[in-house]
Amino acid sequence: MSFPQAESVIRRIIREIARECAGKGETVSETLVAFMVKAIVLDPRNHFNVDRILTKQDVQELIELCVNKLMKQGSPALDTIKMQVFFDLNYTSRREFLEEHHRVLLSRLASIGREITDSRLRTRDDLEDLYRRIVSFVVLRSGLGSATDINTVREATAALQSVFPQSELATFMTLTKGDKEQQLNELTMIVTGIRLFNKECRKGGEGIDDLPSILNEAIPAFTGEIEKELKQTQGSAWKYTALLENVADGKAGTTQGLIETSMLKQALYNLRQHEALLKVILADAILCAKQVEGLQSDFTNRLSLLKATVHTKTAVPTIQVFPHFTVLSKLWAGFQDEMVLLSILNNMVISLRPFLTAQNNMLPQDQLDAMLDGADVKSDDDRLRESTEDKINPSEYKSQEWFLHETTANFDQLPLQYKGVCGYTLIEKDGLLLPGNPQVGVLKYKEKYYAFASKEAACGFASNPDEYIEAVIEKAKRCPELIQLLELHQQFACVTPYSQMQSGERLLVKPISKCDSSTQTDTHLVETNIVKSYEWNEWELRRKAMQLVGTC
Repeated sequence: MSFPQAESVIRRIIREIARECAGKGETVSETLVAFMVKAIVLDPRNHFNVDRILTKQDVQELIELCVNKLMKQGSPALDTIKMQVFFDLNYTSRREFLEEHHRVLLSRLASIGREITDSRLRTRDDLEDLYRRIVSFVVLRSGLGSATDINTVREATAALQSVFPQSELATFMTLTKGDKEQQLNELTMIVTGIRLFNKECRKGGEGIDDLPSILNEAIPAFTGEIEKELKQTQGSAWKYTALLENVADGKAGTTQGLIETSMLKQALYNLRQHEALLKVILADAILCAKQVEGLQSDFTNRLSLLKATVHTKTAVPTIQVFPHFTVLSKLWAGFQDEMVLLSILNNMVISLRPFLTAQNNMLPQDQLDAMLDGADVKSDDDRLRESTEDKINPSEYKSQEWFLHETTANFDQLPLQYKGVCGYTLIEKDGLLLPGNPQVGVLKYKEKYYAFASKEAACGFASNPDEYIEAVIEKAKRCPELIQLLELHQQFACVTPYSQMQSGERLLVKPISKCDSSTQTDTHLVETNIVKSYEWNEWELRRKAMQLVGTC
């Protein structure tokens, strides 16, 4: 079967699965279905052979298995996969979040921007209407108040008139479309800076929220809420870990016969995934706090400089104050960005909670505590403290490369496999997840780094690394939520991270493609050495010179 044919078959399978699920009242995304198809095929218990063409019977069986899996009620494993899919499709870097936000904002302003840049003045009324549109654009673009609020519009109009009176419209209309757009943006920043300065001097600021104060209250409250939720999730994960340890050690007690061990493991994986995602969001929230602290310091300093420049003077050269207004505007935009990010992160936290439902309903906390029956519940930190003193002696393993904290630079930056989980324990205790302790010693094997829960685990894994590495892969085939949880995508050539799945990558096995490529040495190896103000175009330099003359 050719590549296009195989792609077409898989797409039909995905659509059919999604259609059948919808017919049963469950709406599923194509990304979720695509991953489930791959997971079903990978699981050796389903006896699919990816090296041969799927028969009609195979396709029907695959669809049936996937639909049953996706429609399964009370499955922590399915909830975990849904959580992973949701997070990977909705979470991205700060830069990309903000770029998307700015793109949406600009798209909303595109129509009024076009009305301004494409307008043709014929009467005096047209002139006044154009000026009103420019005021509306400035208010909307700055985000300072409402464009329908009379006091806000009056204040913005007064600020705009001080730097761009109506008499300048004739000159504005002679500019090219690109120059008009640039001047609109420059005017927006200057007017924004003026309004912020007036607010500081208590001479205006109508409709402007005190973003620094709001953020100073909101960020600690948000981080506190995440830390509280994280603590609850970790506490439950430690209890499930203790319970599964008892089962693995033959101390099942009241657990035996009450609930299947496989369900306990599914619950543990669900909690560990939630914990990992909360930590990602918490790290972003902490970064927001640092950004706000820096912005606030710069904003205060800039206001002080501007006050010193203006002081009691009745007139100040524009070349002295306009740069200050522009910087104030940019700093305020930074506060607005942090507000947007905080809102996005808060929505992410809320959206993750429904994916804990099956795990919560399966075993309420009081029942979980009863099943523990006084068992010793250890936190991750407790386990790390217990195993720290018993370390690997690298001299005993001449043929292997071990790294210890005391002898390795940037030890904490080593990219640990399985996200730091102990691979030995995962296999020897039938799927139990225990955090590895790098202080015991980190094994480098085939250019990858492995941490272990104890010295015993390290020695056991080191005795036959290939066997354990292969066993982890086999374990993940049977528990597909581990692929994302332990970051095993490299070990599964046919499984890509959800966020990287494009419409043309829905195949069971990604094709290997070849292409000619070239490379060159970067001109600037260090980003900070790039002079952002450098301009090579002679005509652009002339245009800037004319603008500078015009503003003085």
